[in-house]
Amino acid sequence: MTDISDREKTRYNRQMMISDWGEKGQEKIKETKALIAGVGGLGSPVSIYLAAAGVGELKIVDPDNLDLSNLNRQILYDEGDIGERKALSAAKSLRKINSDIKITPVDEKITEKSIENIAENCDVLVDCMDNFSGRYVLNKFAYEEGMPLFHAAVEGMDGQATTIIPSETPCLKCVFPNSPPSTKVPVLGATPGLLGSIQA
Repeated sequence: MTDISDREKTRYNRQMMISDWGEKGQEKIKETKALIAGVGGLGSPVSIYLAAAGVGELKIVDPDNLDLSNLNRQILYDEGDIGERKALSAAKSLRKINSDIKITPVDEKITEKSIENIAENCDVLVDCMDNFSGRYVLNKFAYEEGMPLFHAAVEGMDGQATTIIPSETPCLKCVFPNSPPSTKVPVLGATPGLLGSIQA
């Protein structure tokens, strides 16, 4: 178990006060490596809150550039980041939030071929993607590796979230056997903000 420093005891004091959390709980969080698949509308609040909580390593994966139309919901970024690669820009912002944790940006698309290398040594998978083909890749990998998968999706002012625990809960493909049409959907920024907070 990794000991936590006096600085960390001060920083995380309020969450360590939660019943059954304490130093041991914070040490577990410090040892956790979370893969955040997508750092857009959902991935922004997820990564902010996991960084603030002191999760030891965040591996943030996104293959896209930031554009102006993202800024109504992707709160990790500002106007000065337009045109930058999302994973790299997100890493820069997250390091300002918490310099004590490791942030690993991955500027790559999640596919059947890439997932094993991308998710290597991770403990949990957080599905913040905007397409079901990628989500199904995460789902399959989670079940093969016995890893928890935290799913959320949004459209307009509606959203859904669920936790997938292999061998204990239905898988994502069990819940959603057919992928919805891949189209651009309306999104109010507060909706992924709420659902991403639930995932975190």
